[in-house]
Amino acid sequence: MTTEQIDYARYIDHTLLAMDTTESQINQLCEEARQHNFYAVCVNSGYVPLAAHLLQESNVKVCSVIGFPLGAGLTVSKAFEAKAAIAAGAQEIDMVINVGWLKSGLNDEVKADIAAVREVCAAIPLKVILETCLLSDEQIVVVCEMCRELDVAFVKTSTGFSTGGAREDYVKLMRATVGSEMGVKASGAVRDRATAGKMIAAGATRIGTSSGVAIVSGDAADTGSY
Repeated sequence: MTTEQIDYARYIDHTLLAMDTTESQINQLCEEARQHNFYAVCVNSGYVPLAAHLLQESNVKVCSVIGFPLGAGLTVSKAFEAKAAIAAGAQEIDMVINVGWLKSGLNDEVKADIAAVREVCAAIPLKVILETCLLSDEQIVVVCEMCRELDVAFVKTSTGFSTGGAREDYVKLMRATVGSEMGVKASGAVRDRATAGKMIAAGATRIGTSSGVAIVSGDAADTGSY
């Protein structure tokens, strides 16, 4: 498939996660998602009820982030937030791993953290955010293997709030580790069609971006966006 043949809109989680996001911005996000038929919108859990209401008669799904952006909260808190977000209308969940635990060698704790949210999600697709810019290749592989064993739906590169975002080499490594059945979401610094095309070619099956409109239109995006 050439880049011209890609239906970019169906890869995009149209994303707005800034702490000062207003209701009017969520209204705009959801309207753009409807207009361009994006796969989903991705919002903080506090805006799930509004997004679910705005998109209730559309094909656009509502995704909520959990433990975002640090991933360092109590496991019980992450599980509770995921359960509450689903009850409020979230149809997908993106959780952040506890990076500090992973870097401390507490692999069992990291896996249990993911497993607790996975249990709450049940049939709701769970995407696990690695924050790849903070990890070694070996640590990326370890988490991807955990996620494969726990039967999560996706592994995801980044929050977009740390020192770096998605890169082709990260996506390729994640795809090689999880195999062909799981999803790989590239997020953070995917702001134009060329970059999105490279991520898809590397193995991404979903793109998290606030530049979805620019990607589908082929325009340049604000370099300060997610």
